[in-house]
Amino acid sequence: MIALAFVALALSTGLIGYAMRDGINYFRSPTEVAAAPPPASELFRIGGLVEAGTILRGQGDVVSFRVTDGGASIPVTYTGILPDLFEEDQGMVGQGRLINGTFEAVEILAKHDETYMPKEVIDALKEQGVYVEPHDSVVTN
Repeated sequence: MIALAFVALALSTGLIGYAMRDGINYFRSPTEVAAAPPPASELFRIGGLVEAGTILRGQGDVVSFRVTDGGASIPVTYTGILPDLFEEDQGMVGQGRLINGTFEAVEILAKHDETYMPKEVIDALKEQGVYVEPHDSVVTN
């Protein structure tokens, strides 16, 4: 009875892991991607700051730019409509694949207010010594 329960548990764990394999996306900083590029078949997330002066709009909805964490800069291409808050020197997270040294994004997320940035992006920027804590603005009369 115990052996049967163990086999059933192992089988169910294996099936759950197999079912979730496509739903797991690892986060990498630009420095990690530059140091150890993942294979072109791997879907992952990259995040950092949109490097100033690098946003280029191509034909149609094609946009290219560079994402940086202060230690490395990775070229990114994206076909689609960018979020309204997407701009230079602002935080972003993209999901896609690294193909021939360029991150080809299928999704781009931008910060949604002046204080939010994904934890992974903050950690990557802190590692590079680039992150600056946001300050509360004080309104005086």
